[in-house]
Amino acid sequence: MPDAYILGIESSCDETAAAVVRSGEQLISNVVASQIATHQPYGGVVPELASREHLRAIVPVVRQALAEAKHTYESVDAIAVTQGPGLAGALLVGISYAKALAFALDKPLIAVNHLEGHIHAVLLEERQKGNHDLQFPVLALVVSGGHTHLYLAAQKGDSWTYENIGHTRDDAAGEAFDKVAKLLGLGYPGGPAVDRLAPHGDPRAVKFPPAQIKHRDRRGRHDGRVVDEDDNRPRFDFSYSGIKTAILRYVEAHDMRATVEARRKALLNIAKPKLEDYLANCDKLTLDLVASFQRAIVEDLVGKTLTAARAYDVATLFVTGGVAANQELRQTFEREGAKQGLPVYFPSRPLSTDNAAMIAAAAYPKFLLKDFAAMDFSAEAGLLLK
Repeated sequence: MPDAYILGIESSCDETAAAVVRSGEQLISNVVASQIATHQPYGGVVPELASREHLRAIVPVVRQALAEAKHTYESVDAIAVTQGPGLAGALLVGISYAKALAFALDKPLIAVNHLEGHIHAVLLEERQKGNHDLQFPVLALVVSGGHTHLYLAAQKGDSWTYENIGHTRDDAAGEAFDKVAKLLGLGYPGGPAVDRLAPHGDPRAVKFPPAQIKHRDRRGRHDGRVVDEDDNRPRFDFSYSGIKTAILRYVEAHDMRATVEARRKALLNIAKPKLEDYLANCDKLTLDLVASFQRAIVEDLVGKTLTAARAYDVATLFVTGGVAANQELRQTFEREGAKQGLPVYFPSRPLSTDNAAMIAAAAYPKFLLKDFAAMDFSAEAGLLLK
């Protein structure tokens, strides 16, 4: 089978990315333009600003990815782009540009689900290492700022199928990290700040009860069905809005508002705060709260995922998405997975967060099946994976 070089384009949220991947298993180039500086003053992603920054960055980012891969527009075999889920305006920038390229170059266009991309980030790197013998079935935890999902992934020939067996009922785990960091005056993005500070606090200092999910989720499911009472396949849903509220109440009860505001102002004046900058502006109460919060989230993610792995008798576990870069989450999954004899695979940190290499990798099976997108397809902000 001849090699296929796919140009991937990703613009679902606040990173403009392009990459060239050979046959779904070799990363040739991977370029990401971050918008952190743009959104930092607002403490979160502003959709209108994200779209504007994508418009500015997309042409130079794609050109750089091609140049680093020593390819031209004409020499790639197909163009892949994220269709969703994500911010509608941001997605449309990538899709419009990908459509224009595909039309002008007469190249196949492949629409990719962002969540499937995160799963294929793990596959890409394992194949690049020469690991072609992953055991199925695979359970994939996709955990990021916008998503906390559990998927059973199966490969049949060149095609992949996914069954959702759990999702968040409210906030995604990464969203909880960012919101709690904002609440504590730690700036944006909050996840990395919490990850760096947590080892400096006592993770058992503050007790957070686990989320109690007592009723069945009656919203539409991954396949569009409404949950029926006789649907007895076990589900493993998550909820993180409660712990965010518990942090808010803790801050109020311990009169921490003045120190939070002082910390916020101090860190705002530092373009790229280092660990010592964070530590200089955090008291023991804050460090203990951060460590306890992270421990609660990690224990919930690991506990539910490994229980799901046992329930569905899976052979392999993938943990992917932006939160998969969290040091404590990785270490806990590796330790607890080993106790169960369950191999756990993560993407490298550069491929944990949003990138286009994962989009190009996920597009390769579709390329083999000639599953190409029509030119009239559009962004789907709430696109489901199935």
